[in-house]
Amino acid sequence: MTYLETTPDAHPGYIEEKRARVAAFATDAEFRALSNAWRAMALDRKYMNNFSWLGRPLIQLPMDAMAVQEIIWSVKPDLIIETGVAHGGSLMLSASILQMIGHGEVLGVDIEVRPHNRRAIENHPLAHRISLIEGSSIDPAIVARVRARAAGKGRVLVCLDSNHTHDHVLAELNAYADLVSVGSYCIVFDTFVEDMPDDYIWTDRPWGKGNNPKTAVREWLKSHSEFEIDHSMDSKLLITSAPDGFLRRIA
Repeated sequence: MTYLETTPDAHPGYIEEKRARVAAFATDAEFRALSNAWRAMALDRKYMNNFSWLGRPLIQLPMDAMAVQEIIWSVKPDLIIETGVAHGGSLMLSASILQMIGHGEVLGVDIEVRPHNRRAIENHPLAHRISLIEGSSIDPAIVARVRARAAGKGRVLVCLDSNHTHDHVLAELNAYADLVSVGSYCIVFDTFVEDMPDDYIWTDRPWGKGNNPKTAVREWLKSHSEFEIDHSMDSKLLITSAPDGFLRRIA
């Protein structure tokens, strides 16, 4: 059962209708192919760089932002760990939902938090729900600091969105995924790199086909049966940067 099926305030008929519709999307080859083609064109045109959340640039597909807020509202985490800060828009998205829930904090980790972004984040009305750690997310010293912050937290959600190479994401999964509480998620962004057209060229990026978050997820899941891919998220969103990247902890 996914979080999609546990919405307490939805009429049973509505839930069943949605479940059937999402299931149909899973086998709708034409719709899925069109969605993948659109995503490739969107990346080429930097479409995801057009948006912001409460005043901070949010470099994310709008569909993924919708999914994140639904997951946060359902899980109601005490702590959200995010690797990759950039301009802080994702931190604001998470913090704003936690603010509405009435509890929880966001911990952002980035190898470099640029001074102007730090100032904007620290002066934002939601700053009281946000903490920053500067350093590589896979540095043992940084991992230890993050794990110390997670100690004693009942419900934890993890979002991985920093360096997108296979080795880096695999190291992040090994470092942080076990902090995720049962029923919550580890969301691995940019798994779609593996699904881009074969002739797509990643300019000035160390990742590409065969070396990306999805290949890391596939390898990591082989030895971690306590997690499963929530395929209903892919089928629901269709256009997402995280296909096979919504990992739900089931045990």
